[in-house]
Amino acid sequence: MTVEGTVSGLEERVAGRAWTVRLDAADRGGATVRVSCSRPACTPQVLPTAAAGRTAAVAHLATHLRAASGPRPEAYCACRAEECHTHVRDAGPRERAVPSRCGGPVVMAVINDRQGRWWRALECCARCAAAHSSARIVATAPAAAGPVATGPHPAAAVRAGADRPAGAIGPHFSHAPSSAAPATQGVPVPQGVPAPRAPKPRRSRRYGKIAQRIVPHDLHPVALRDELIELGDLFRAYQQRPEPDLAELADLHSRKAKAFRIWAEVSGVTELVLEARRAEQAADAALLQHQQRTGQSPVGEGEVTNRLLPGLTQWEHARTVLAHVAEHTPLPGPEARLMAVMLTLRSALTGTGNLVGQDVRGLPLTDPEELIGRLVDSGWLSIPGTADDLLESRPESPTPITIPSLMPGEDGQGPFDFGRKTRPKLSGWAQRVVGDKKLRKKKTGAATRLLALALAVRTSSDGRLGADGEGIDVADLTSWCAVEPDELEPLVEQLTAADWLVEAAVTDGRLTGRLAERVLQVSCPLP
Repeated sequence: MTVEGTVSGLEERVAGRAWTVRLDAADRGGATVRVSCSRPACTPQVLPTAAAGRTAAVAHLATHLRAASGPRPEAYCACRAEECHTHVRDAGPRERAVPSRCGGPVVMAVINDRQGRWWRALECCARCAAAHSSARIVATAPAAAGPVATGPHPAAAVRAGADRPAGAIGPHFSHAPSSAAPATQGVPVPQGVPAPRAPKPRRSRRYGKIAQRIVPHDLHPVALRDELIELGDLFRAYQQRPEPDLAELADLHSRKAKAFRIWAEVSGVTELVLEARRAEQAADAALLQHQQRTGQSPVGEGEVTNRLLPGLTQWEHARTVLAHVAEHTPLPGPEARLMAVMLTLRSALTGTGNLVGQDVRGLPLTDPEELIGRLVDSGWLSIPGTADDLLESRPESPTPITIPSLMPGEDGQGPFDFGRKTRPKLSGWAQRVVGDKKLRKKKTGAATRLLALALAVRTSSDGRLGADGEGIDVADLTSWCAVEPDELEPLVEQLTAADWLVEAAVTDGRLTGRLAERVLQVSCPLP
């Protein structure tokens, strides 16, 4: 074939077809719309609503696609003449684009805008169609039988092949295998024509979603990414279960809490730490419900315990507060310690709170006014007025109190890490223990109330003293109650008389027994 023959074949290439269907407002301020087509023979339609207009526009475009012949292998991109963003990506504002941007077979594609205002069908190469995020391929042309040019215009294709010898092969789309090229009949391929490129294998990218968060495909370590993706699938599968399994749900939440904490460490996102804490709370709540349903915390035959603090996390917070007070009580004696417990729970998070006279008068204190004065003088407590003003304050005008040692530091962190909703729960729990009706009727003192608090947070799930029912060391109890060792047995007798303890005995330096059934609801079992 001569050069003239090659030029003649290239000039036979035709521009790709393109037509657009638009949806516009028919009148200002009205709901009617107009559907128009770029083809001159099509008459505009007026429809009453935008929804009806979109339906008609899609149907009109579908009619054109059915009536038109499929994409032609000899056509070049319809969008070239309009300088679309694909063809000008590698060129200046007024320069011709590099012709090698095109590639793949000729296709018939449909694109539209996100607002549903226009739909466009065009004949273009597969690479240009892929550059449009909304493109949908309707049909694909068969492989061309002869030389195919990829220039922006037939003239450009002529210039690209003018210097080639007779019989040279035109450039091929990169997707086409080498076997699809025309036979060379023994003529070597010029060096200027690149060989077809084999498609690169795509890496396997795993995506997933958990707690409304996308798990990045490049998250490392890979074991963490796989764990998060698996947990997301397991949570979605659990939601489809016909019957709940609280033990399985608690395990899923525990795994989620651990995974989110690791995710927070590797990514530095603070919100993931908060999500991990919520997962821990959800795991505690699910485990507690499972224990109650299966009778793992028995009260009697066929009954379970409904505890005032329903969760392992809140039980641990209660122990944390009591331990903090034991180390930071400003004054000696059980009355000062009991007062410190109640005031700490009132202002645990910010170091500030409100107090009324009844809150203090309800405690077994010998001289509450004198005790408040001593706490103020020590600097541990601060109030705006006098101790007598505090004792006379009523619920409608409480006295603000401040405990400087509990106020957050410069980093915004205080001695406790529980939330605002947990603080009143802990305060109500302690008030329930200290203000127990039978303890008040027996006129028990501050040391006895402190012992009741200590025993409530040191039991097994069935109320036996100690984690496994082995009892509690007497030295720990006397240190907490701020009493001498020989004073503990009378306190135990008072709790037994008030139906707080059952089968209590002090032997070999340990207090054994169990809580009475009526007070199991205020217990905080040890793990």
